[in-house]
Amino acid sequence: MRPVLSIEVKALNQEELGRFAGSIQARYESNVGFRVPGRIASRNVDVGAEVERGALLATLDPTDQQNQLRSAEGDLARIRAQFINAQASARRQQELFNRGVGAQAQLDIAQTDLKTTQASLDQAKASVSQARDQLNYVELRTDHKAIVTAWNAEAGQVVTAGQQVVTLAQPDIKEAVIDLPDTLVDRLPADVVFQVTAQLDPSITSTATLREIEPQAQSATRTRRARLTLADTPPGFRLGTAISVTLSSAIKPRIELPASALQEVDGKTRIWVIDPQNQTVSPRDVSLISRTDSTVVLVDGVKSGERVVSAGVNSLKPGQKVKVDEGSPR
Repeated sequence: MRPVLSIEVKALNQEELGRFAGSIQARYESNVGFRVPGRIASRNVDVGAEVERGALLATLDPTDQQNQLRSAEGDLARIRAQFINAQASARRQQELFNRGVGAQAQLDIAQTDLKTTQASLDQAKASVSQARDQLNYVELRTDHKAIVTAWNAEAGQVVTAGQQVVTLAQPDIKEAVIDLPDTLVDRLPADVVFQVTAQLDPSITSTATLREIEPQAQSATRTRRARLTLADTPPGFRLGTAISVTLSSAIKPRIELPASALQEVDGKTRIWVIDPQNQTVSPRDVSLISRTDSTVVLVDGVKSGERVVSAGVNSLKPGQKVKVDEGSPR
């Protein structure tokens, strides 16, 4: 009885298109800044901090806005006094006119002054309200729960209105982000499957579907950024988690064997199949799809679950007894 190396046949129904590194990122990010210019007085949170809605992120030196508010309040007090005086004047002219001792022209002038002063009072009130808003804008607060992912300004720095100061990520919806070669993107099949795995813990996995891909490749790397929607979001998929993404596509079932399992005789290609009951081998003709220096791919001739000899096939004879090496690769 001759010992042989063997391998159990397994049918492949998925074709791997490649494996790529990426990371878990938030689907929604916002770059926020102050609505007024000024010098940053304080920075209240660090990168990585989780903040609730309304949390204070940073403040500006409020001196300019406080001065503007005091000026607006002073104007309001002055115009309010003028309005009270205009009211009294219009009331007096109306009383005189009602008694027949006042002129219509004087009454018209007093009422016009009252309306003009009323308009100035309304404008002054609006200016005070605007100045108060400007003072409130020296505080940069979040309008949603978020994670701070980047700071672009530090305390003491002067910033303009709308300048990007901090980047906030919404942690509720996460996605996988990878860079794919431009040549691969053009030939991605419609049924492509993305398998996402955490690099530090392969037990954390999820499937994903393509949400969007950049229309143009990066000039330096010739890659296009792809964003994938995760079917599941395990707790281990934190923002910034390094991941590996395997692309695969469904194919017609086929068999892949070591090239050493193949024997060519009289122009025919065959393999040696082991009978598990009798512990004998028999040749079987097969057809190839492709081959490399180390592997061959068969289109038919053997079924999944059968065991074939993986080395030393040239010295076998039909019906020969063999001893299957229990340590053979599978």
